[in-house]
Amino acid sequence: MSPQNSHAQTDRYLDPHLIIDFDCETAQLDGKPVQLTHKAFCLLAFLARHPGQLITRETLLNMVWGYGAGIRTRTLDVHIRRLRKGLGHYGNTYVETIFGVGYRFQPYRAHVPVEAAAVSAAMQAPDTGNWRWKMAGDSVI
Repeated sequence: MSPQNSHAQTDRYLDPHLIIDFDCETAQLDGKPVQLTHKAFCLLAFLARHPGQLITRETLLNMVWGYGAGIRTRTLDVHIRRLRKGLGHYGNTYVETIFGVGYRFQPYRAHVPVEAAAVSAAMQAPDTGNWRWKMAGDSVI
């Protein structure tokens, strides 16, 4: 099942857990409203409109707060912490920190256990018909 991500030119981001309505400036997580300050929502909206892209601290400070280049502040860190708190146990899943650089919004991905992925890949591998087994003391056939 792939999420129906919508961003940039539409008014919503949608996946099985998170809905962001950019026009109404609201977010829902697992069907419940997410309580965010206006700036925390603006931060979430900016990140979600650029899924998978690394957004530098400077860009976020400029685009969300209007700060000029070279401004050093902990404002962004405080708002990221509030945003993650609002997103509950999904906070670190959706908002990834790239230490010393910035942040990245990670869209929802269905979790596939490692074992299941390996079995699936093995089942899709072509059968070459050249299976040879060697037991202790036997020669290869």
